[in-house]
Amino acid sequence: MAAAVSGEEAKPFMVEMREEAMRLHSKDQSWEGKVQALEPPIATWKPTLEAYIQFFVDSKLVFGTLEAVVDRAVVPWYAELRNTGLERSEALKKDLEWFRQEGHTIPEPSPAGITFASYLEELSENAPPAFVCHFYNAYFGHAAGGRNIGKMVAEKILDNKEMEFYKWEGYDIPQLLQDVRGKLNQVTSCWSREEKDRCLEEIEKSFVYSRNIRRCLI
Repeated sequence: MAAAVSGEEAKPFMVEMREEAMRLHSKDQSWEGKVQALEPPIATWKPTLEAYIQFFVDSKLVFGTLEAVVDRAVVPWYAELRNTGLERSEALKKDLEWFRQEGHTIPEPSPAGITFASYLEELSENAPPAFVCHFYNAYFGHAAGGRNIGKMVAEKILDNKEMEFYKWEGYDIPQLLQDVRGKLNQVTSCWSREEKDRCLEEIEKSFVYSRNIRRCLI
């Protein structure tokens, strides 16, 4: 990767990432949002149990893909993103097993999940900065807005049962996010401006892929 240049790079890149991501939120998602809402408010969603299980199946595929990519570390610095404590695929595996034991059918991944996972695999080899954008938004988004979705669904259809997907046992979530933010700042500190811009350009697309997966809950 090219070396960073000039004083403008003094701002940690994750600050830029957050600023751009929040700008692309709607006002009902965050007071910092600037765009028109593309989804109805979470409180109005009407999820079914079947849709929720599908959402978990697709989420497991996506998070499993993210984790497999950093484990393989085709790009050497991906290894810095291993074992952060934010990993979700094992938690989702436990949740899907619970659904199975409750007598529910576990479907195959949907086209939305398969498409997203395939895209992540492609980016991981051909556009590492864009892959990092999805890594950041998947984990940080789930630790924030994702927990609101879990709480809403639990109240509406699961008798307030808290699923493993929304638990980080033994971890302090703000500290986890701070630690991962530090790793990402370290990884991106030697990126060129072009690489950083490529990452930022991917944010809107990462939102689209995530919306496609949770659309079944609306």
